[in-house]
Amino acid sequence: MATSKSLATSSAPQPDAAVQSALRTLDAEGSGITALTAALQSDLGAAFAAAAELIRNAKGRLIVTGLGKSGHIGRKIAATFASTGTPAFFVHAAEAGHGDLGMITADDVILALSWSGEQPEMKNLITYAKRFRIRLIAMTADSSSTLGKAAEVALTLPKAREACPHNLAPTTSSVMMLALGDALAIALLEGRGFTSVDFSVLHPGGKLGAMLKYTRDLMHAGDAVPIKPLGTKMSDALVEMSSKGFGCVGITDARGAIVGIVTDGDLRRHMRPDLMTAFVDDVMTKNPKTISRDLLASEALEILNSSKITALIVTEANKPVGIVHMHDILRAGVV
Repeated sequence: MATSKSLATSSAPQPDAAVQSALRTLDAEGSGITALTAALQSDLGAAFAAAAELIRNAKGRLIVTGLGKSGHIGRKIAATFASTGTPAFFVHAAEAGHGDLGMITADDVILALSWSGEQPEMKNLITYAKRFRIRLIAMTADSSSTLGKAAEVALTLPKAREACPHNLAPTTSSVMMLALGDALAIALLEGRGFTSVDFSVLHPGGKLGAMLKYTRDLMHAGDAVPIKPLGTKMSDALVEMSSKGFGCVGITDARGAIVGIVTDGDLRRHMRPDLMTAFVDDVMTKNPKTISRDLLASEALEILNSSKITALIVTEANKPVGIVHMHDILRAGVV
């Protein structure tokens, strides 16, 4: 007689079977994206452009709504719009009929998500939109549905089989809705000329916020910058390098412009008995890599990594105004 343990073992999916199932799921969802791409190049394209124009010209905000799996996707779409320069928030379609309709104004545009377009919870929202002449965009698979007919613009998703073997659980359809929502958000981002500077204003925290910091936010300035002029003896340059703790010292000409740098590597390459009495002019690396104070920290880190160095002099009009070390960037959370 089989034990419960052996039964559990025999009924558990084998690793290869699980992988094959995953591949079938991804293939089905990928087919949905392919169908969506083809639709955008055909009939869906004009509706997509009209929806983008409606949202762009709205005096108010974009209200994304839905329920069930469409609601979960709607929350993410609203968050993406909000973080890329389009004021947006999510209103649950069922809660709308219990007071949340008050969140929606006549200046807003509604983006309603429903695969079937026939959810009864949408009725109050559709009626409210008609009553107050609120522009309504539908994202549905059936343009002839109640929602599709009520909408000013219907983003009709192409029919696609769900990844679920019973063709029931929203999987492919959810991916298609999410992808189309992302496409709308990015089209508006690009249309507005939304820059990394704008992005940083809306993402001050976490890793994204760290990556969007600027060199000026992290650099050491003033007396902390290790600088010596041409003609300095290496003994004095070494004292400057050691006291400032960056493993280097920038070298300037008579006008104060940066013309070279002496690093720990230069010291090793020029190691000889008379090194301390030599001049920095003979030891320094000429025309060192420098960065501007307006460079993103993530870009500065890329330069440090690609150049295999640990510090960069920050310049303005070719004159040193600061220094940033790799440790400064890493401590800020840029990785």
